[in-house]
Amino acid sequence: MEESPETEVLFLSLSFLIFILLQKHPLNKRLLLHNMNTIDKKALITGASSGIGRAYAYEMAKRGYSLLIVSNEEEQLSKVCEEISSTYPVKIQSLYINLATVDAADKVFQYCQDIQWEIDVLINNAGIFLLDELVRLKERQIENILLLHILTTTKLCYLFGNLMKQRHHGFILNMSSLSAWMPYPGLNLYASSKIYLRSFSKALRQELKDYHVSVSTVCPGAIATDLYHLSHRLQNVAIHFGFMIRTEKFAHIAIKKMFRRKAMIMPGIVNHLMIPLCQLLPLNFVRFIMRKTKLLPYDVANTTSSSSPNTH
Repeated sequence: MEESPETEVLFLSLSFLIFILLQKHPLNKRLLLHNMNTIDKKALITGASSGIGRAYAYEMAKRGYSLLIVSNEEEQLSKVCEEISSTYPVKIQSLYINLATVDAADKVFQYCQDIQWEIDVLINNAGIFLLDELVRLKERQIENILLLHILTTTKLCYLFGNLMKQRHHGFILNMSSLSAWMPYPGLNLYASSKIYLRSFSKALRQELKDYHVSVSTVCPGAIATDLYHLSHRLQNVAIHFGFMIRTEKFAHIAIKKMFRRKAMIMPGIVNHLMIPLCQLLPLNFVRFIMRKTKLLPYDVANTTSSSSPNTH
């Protein structure tokens, strides 16, 4: 049976109406915009060979971003590259470099210039955790944390932030820490560097805001990695009670809020509750507990010896 012209017109009209409604549906619109916005977008992630950095790389690849992942762990970096390449259809470059040097940021920037990559998202994740008295650290350890947390991060923000400013587009995510509210003995150098990153990022956010460049600061508490040398059973217990969070979940939340242009990102209710508690605890009490638990053991040898301090 042959269809009448009126039926064909009605069918075409209904099809067009359904198409328009689908285009205006919020979910469909978000998906469409996401696909358009991630065409040939590139993200640079430092410290991406393991832990949170690796989770960031997976999260950005999942969102369709081409990746430049940077680390001083060559073997693990190559492994992450292979894993992501076999899972997601994205371009991925790796750069093996020690970021705890004076000219590290310049070398990373020049590498991007050489391969003609415009970085849309900069994630400064690389870091070193130290728990010890300042005077017991080796000089190189002190230099490493200052160079990595402060100098390299600042220069990367300067170099790539300047290009983002010119393009009037970009995202920067800097890793501070819950320890930025914890000027505790043993965390002296680490916490101080994280305080700098929190303050620096807060000011930089205001400087770049008028140029449509968003700067976010993420302040994690305890993350389920090998950093704390806990067994997987104890990690699972800590995760169950909300004292820890898995790297994949943390990265997903951090990236989602970064794209929502949030200033401060702190996943986990427990972390928010910890801040006022940390500020209320007397430092003398904290020192007493750390001595008793051997987290920061009392150095008896150096108090009884009359010899001069060791140099490194």
